[in-house]
Amino acid sequence: MNPSRFAIVGGGWRSQFFLRVAQALPERFEVAGMFVRDEAKGRALEAEWGVKTYRTLDELLCLSDLRFVVVSVPRTVTPQILTTLAEHALPALTETPPAADLDGLLMLHELSKRGARIQVAEQYHLQPLHVARLNFVRSGKLGHVTQAQVSIAHDYHGISLLRRFLGLTFESPKITAHRFTSSLIAGPDRSGPPTHEHTVTSEQQIAYLDFGDKLGVFDFASEQYRSWIRSNRLLVRGDRGEINNHQVRYLQDYRTPVTLTFTRQDAGEEGNLEGYFHRGILLGSEWLYTNPFIPARLSDDEIAVASCMVGMDQYVDGGADMYSLAEASQDQYISLMIAQAIASGQTITTTRQPWAV
Repeated sequence: MNPSRFAIVGGGWRSQFFLRVAQALPERFEVAGMFVRDEAKGRALEAEWGVKTYRTLDELLCLSDLRFVVVSVPRTVTPQILTTLAEHALPALTETPPAADLDGLLMLHELSKRGARIQVAEQYHLQPLHVARLNFVRSGKLGHVTQAQVSIAHDYHGISLLRRFLGLTFESPKITAHRFTSSLIAGPDRSGPPTHEHTVTSEQQIAYLDFGDKLGVFDFASEQYRSWIRSNRLLVRGDRGEINNHQVRYLQDYRTPVTLTFTRQDAGEEGNLEGYFHRGILLGSEWLYTNPFIPARLSDDEIAVASCMVGMDQYVDGGADMYSLAEASQDQYISLMIAQAIASGQTITTTRQPWAV
């Protein structure tokens, strides 16, 4: 089977995740070209990745046999690019979020109603540990899930996880939110480890999302992404059990409590000579996640991006949504309302939006 040819609009940090996946999985994906307006950046990408870059979008769209186009540009520009791709009848896999504000989200909804084929590259729920956790929630062993506390990712990413752990789609919560700042010794950033000790200001957002019979707690400080001293946290509670980070507690029956731990399985450690790759996640003796990209050497986030691309490929062939524009719009909308609740100091009552079906 020939690899799936796709193009990329944008040459920033996030676009390189798609380049790495294509490089690691050449039998599955092929980068046909990239639209990078800046010539120096384009030449550097060509030298590093061996891909062809173009200075105009029109040139890129002249390429033949494109399955889809990845859009990885600032959110203020994304709707314009998606409109152009729709005019060329090209399916789009756009980075998050699809638009900067509610007006942009509503415009894209109208675009999709006119036939635009858009999916969104929301990857967090496709990272191995989160897949395993979500599979356990869906097994029913927690019973009726009533609460999720997510301190894993910012804004719409965190909301996406929160909704999925609660089993929600387009329900409208009441939101109370606050901001808290504190000092923190800086850790790594996108350029690498710290070069000296210095203090930064950590800004934490905490929001309570009241869905009536379910509670979502969003809690995140951006330094968690790379800090060596700030960890992620997850709590999911049902009437028969809970997930608390890597540990699961649930009732097998009313007299029999069970405690298990999510265990990561990797090859290439302690004398293992199979290569260096992630194998999957076990809970007790049950595989709750197995990596479909063995033996490719990919980080968890790259595995998730690869899963987005596979889902997009199937969507182009008429398959189910990978992560729909409607879902992404809902997560961005709630994220915007959290920001509004923080700024106003008031409880915000969200409303059902046109994309909610």
